[in-house]
Amino acid sequence: MIRALCAAVLVTACSMSAPASALASTPTPQPASPSGGCTAITAPPPQSAPPTSVNTLRQAYFCVLDNYYSGPDMDSKALLKSALAAYTQNLMRRGADRADLRLPALTGNRGTDWAAFAKVLGAGDPAALRAAITGMVAGLHDNHARWVRPTPSPEGGPTGTGIVGVSAQQGPQLDPAARPPLFVTRVLPGSPAAKADIRAGDIIVKVNGVPAFIGDTVNQSILDAFASGTVRLTLKRPTTGRIRVVDLKEGPITQQPPAVTSKKLADGVAYVQLPGFYEGAADQVIAKLQDKPKAVVLDLRGNGGGSPREVTRLLGAFAHGKVTSYFCPLKGDCVPNRTDDSVPLLGSRLVVLTDRGCASACEDFSAAVKDNGLGTLIGTRTAGAVSGPSEGYLLDDGSVLLLPRVRHLGPGREIIDTIGVPVDHYAPMTALDLATGRDPGVAKALTLL
Repeated sequence: MIRALCAAVLVTACSMSAPASALASTPTPQPASPSGGCTAITAPPPQSAPPTSVNTLRQAYFCVLDNYYSGPDMDSKALLKSALAAYTQNLMRRGADRADLRLPALTGNRGTDWAAFAKVLGAGDPAALRAAITGMVAGLHDNHARWVRPTPSPEGGPTGTGIVGVSAQQGPQLDPAARPPLFVTRVLPGSPAAKADIRAGDIIVKVNGVPAFIGDTVNQSILDAFASGTVRLTLKRPTTGRIRVVDLKEGPITQQPPAVTSKKLADGVAYVQLPGFYEGAADQVIAKLQDKPKAVVLDLRGNGGGSPREVTRLLGAFAHGKVTSYFCPLKGDCVPNRTDDSVPLLGSRLVVLTDRGCASACEDFSAAVKDNGLGTLIGTRTAGAVSGPSEGYLLDDGSVLLLPRVRHLGPGREIIDTIGVPVDHYAPMTALDLATGRDPGVAKALTLL
């Protein structure tokens, strides 16, 4: 298993996956499937590879059928339908539609149907083929299934606007259930946004002249606007009501490696912020709590996930002998995940702060705390993006398919994906809270402790 590759414009969130150390090992591809599909990846994909071809799409098709959680029982006709729909839409947008391009009669025989489909495509159009793979994967409706194409590192280092968090964040996307207003939650120091005096709490009124909310629904086109490299923002500062227009252009940014931070909130109460369940994260948190405080406020807001092993290890500091979740195959018995009982118990009372940016492994942890009665959850419901750990499969154009082989269930065998973990006490962060340094989640935790 590999750490799922992260992809987002405004925010970064990682899928629940195994530690990234697997990427550092020597590549040892597994034998191709009998149907000529993909190979399991154990090292970073090559930076240089042939262009996307019809054969790449063939690999992706059989890769899903061979390796996806429900692949053995999947209707292969639906995969090809999703692929051709995206393929034709791409051609139409470019004014390159073909009169002879239509879905052939499909029988349900995977090999025969692919042969008929490939005959319709002919030599294929590389851009449309890339759209077809994206559309085919999107047709799975699985937030942990995605297709990732490697991009070369930009000369001079990474670039961006520096806005790396917004209030409508839901894992790696914008939350359709978000309520107005939309506001900035995090800005990287020294970035173009910071130099333009954009601060946490600033309300995004418009993006390129279009309202951030259409009625009560967040405008999903915001992501495309930020992806363009230059964006015009109409901002309102909540402390003064001042409205201004900022033309923000991507520039050099510096992102520090994720790190655990901590501070003392009150006598015997420690606050620890964990940005992700990356490799070694659990031990970093435990190291911050060596004095064994009476209570711990663990801030998981904006935590995009990471390794399930880090989840079970950190939970082992608060309880032993507990089932934390289940990984379930399509057929057969579910496999329970359990607390790492080799970790010494802290004996501390636990409060966990969550929000809609808490996704994947973060929800795995939150559900284990709630279902096992290990602590109290404060904030807002989690993202509902925890379908199952992704594994990576290499295609011939150097791209990677990320596909879950199992499904995730909570400790009570409940489905959390698309639903999220509800909190015990609702305490959302507002734009004014961020602008003035108030934290309703921490305030509520202190009243409970």
